[in-house]
Amino acid sequence: MTDSMNFQTKCHACPLRQKNVFRPFEDKELDFVTKFKTGELQVEAGSTIILEDNKTPHIYTLLEGWAFRHTSLADGRRQVLNFALPGDLLGLQLAVLNEMQHTVTALTDTTLCVFQKDKVWSVFKDYPGLAFSMTWMASREEQLIDGHLLSLGRRNAQERLAYLLLHLHDRAETVGYAQNQSFDAPFTQAHLSDALGITPVHANRTIRTLQSENYFSWKQNRIRILNREGLEDLAAYERDVKTLRPLI
Repeated sequence: MTDSMNFQTKCHACPLRQKNVFRPFEDKELDFVTKFKTGELQVEAGSTIILEDNKTPHIYTLLEGWAFRHTSLADGRRQVLNFALPGDLLGLQLAVLNEMQHTVTALTDTTLCVFQKDKVWSVFKDYPGLAFSMTWMASREEQLIDGHLLSLGRRNAQERLAYLLLHLHDRAETVGYAQNQSFDAPFTQAHLSDALGITPVHANRTIRTLQSENYFSWKQNRIRILNREGLEDLAAYERDVKTLRPLI
């Protein structure tokens, strides 16, 4: 993990701001975020970004790459809570509650924008638009967890996998990581097993079943959706309403 205080990506020229999915900043908001950002981190795949119970002074925005949030029991059994993509805010729980109850790990080589968590209060105090953005992010994360909790509680293994594949594809598509129903898959079957709450053997069997029925293909770390309508029916999946996402 390396830190660059003379960071390469200036907020005024952030490539994520060019994507239609993110709401535009007002001039004063952009000026504040430029000062709020203290550096960039280059994180290698497999490295820990935020460790559960470790009180880092920073919060981060994922600028490039994939990461995942996870927590474990004392015996090592792991639950993948969600996957993070560019534009996602990491560590807000720590800034507000002063503790983290999950770990964030890089799935790929990633670039992170670094912010001082002790300045978060000034966002709520002086920049209501940015404060709403942070609240939106927290609410959106809760909404995503709700969907995954429904899968764990009520969907069977095939339905869970169908839901997760569509969810990952659609999120990847919004940030330019998916085209033509195809997206990179930097995760392993073990990651999916821990996200779906099933054993690796069951996950492997479920993946093979849906591939054999031509719902999707998974070759050379890339997943292609072959039967979108079929997966949606299987998972009782509904696309998100396209709204402008905040970016900090």
